[in-house]
Amino acid sequence: MTLKVHHLRPAPGAHTKKTRVGRGEGSKGKTAGRGTKGSGARVQVSARFEGGQTPLFMRLPKLSGFKNNNKVVFQVVNLDRIASLFPQGGTIDPDTLADAGAIRRGQPVKVLGTGELGGVKVDVQAHAFSKSALEKIGAAGGSTTQI
Repeated sequence: MTLKVHHLRPAPGAHTKKTRVGRGEGSKGKTAGRGTKGSGARVQVSARFEGGQTPLFMRLPKLSGFKNNNKVVFQVVNLDRIASLFPQGGTIDPDTLADAGAIRRGQPVKVLGTGELGGVKVDVQAHAFSKSALEKIGAAGGSTTQI
């Protein structure tokens, strides 16, 4: 005899009938799995109800402050980092900084004035500059362009 799909049956005991509670004394009737007496036996009580005790959501502290969705987070690059990555100088923009591994791509860049350029002329393009960075780049003979 060949095995066919319509001959397949579940293993014995694999499917048990659903117990229908509360349908008479002979089949899980009476309390129907709710125990005896009390509000849980008589009515549906929500899981968060703590019997009159101050609920957990009221005991916990509230969130403080707020999140500013318009905040701009800059990738920062200092002048000493620029001087070490580009000792020959030249034109520097966010793409060249990302290629050099100084910043992550696709985020605004701010140049800060920590360190010295060492007299190297650089033409920097960035989204923001600190005052000290503007002064030091200008003093070294370079230029700054805000994107």
